[in-house]
Amino acid sequence: MHMLARGFAQPALRPLSRAALSSPCQRIARSPLCTSPPCAARSTTPFRILVDLQKKFLSSPKYAVVGASKDQSKFGTKVLKWYQARNKDVTPIHPKEDELEGLKTVRSISDLPAPTETSISIITPPKVTLGILEQAKALNVPALWLQPGAEDEAVVAYIKENGLQDKVIYGGPCILVEGDGVIQSLL
Repeated sequence: MHMLARGFAQPALRPLSRAALSSPCQRIARSPLCTSPPCAARSTTPFRILVDLQKKFLSSPKYAVVGASKDQSKFGTKVLKWYQARNKDVTPIHPKEDELEGLKTVRSISDLPAPTETSISIITPPKVTLGILEQAKALNVPALWLQPGAEDEAVVAYIKENGLQDKVIYGGPCILVEGDGVIQSLL
């Protein structure tokens, strides 16, 4: 075990194979904003499928973030700022706030102007995530990225039981770590 900056113990990762180390995920510089282990060591999605899902996600014309707040230290806000820094058309979704980071919010994903053209980043507790996935399925949202910690066994079961594996990135990959590399691969 080693200690992270915030003082939480994290199990030591097993050494990755030569093939895993040559993957794009492992070559991307880790963001200082993300303290999660590299995705290749954690993801439950096979690598090729994961890369295709990430490309699909970041090819959308519009984005939304569920889980941003006025708290600058929260990862939801960091993800929202990540989109803004890359000049992406992003909408924060918040049930109470009218504006976050200078952007007008909507109350739920059903209030998005074009949910069928919007990829959604989810940075919420698993119980909240489950409700968002249900709404996203009903609205035919093309792609969702569950940031680390947004899923549990019930969320994963819902994804599998509802055939959403081709729309949902889950199991550990973080957009703050891998997003720039995926964008570069799309150029």
